[in-house]
Amino acid sequence: MTIQMNIAEAKAKLSQLIARAEEGEEVLVARDGKVVAEIRPRTPPASRKGIVIGTHAHLAPLGDPYLFLRPDPELEEAADGPIFPPE
Repeated sequence: MTIQMNIAEAKAKLSQLIARAEEGEEVLVARDGKVVAEIRPRTPPASRKGIVIGTHAHLAPLGDPYLFLRPDPELEEAADGPIFPPE
């Protein structure tokens, strides 16, 4: 059900209008007979169906949690080696 009210009347009954909106009614607020705002029940946000948390959990846990934190042995060897290759 929709209710239409003038601004002056809506100011005086704002808490009642909000209670009615919580019950599912829509309230149109008008100035000089033209609707300028509406108070309606809030709809829940749309679900994010494209994102599924834990999608790759079935692949098994990572065996070594520090795998990506350790330095690469090849890079360490190159850094400690000679600047110029041997002839």
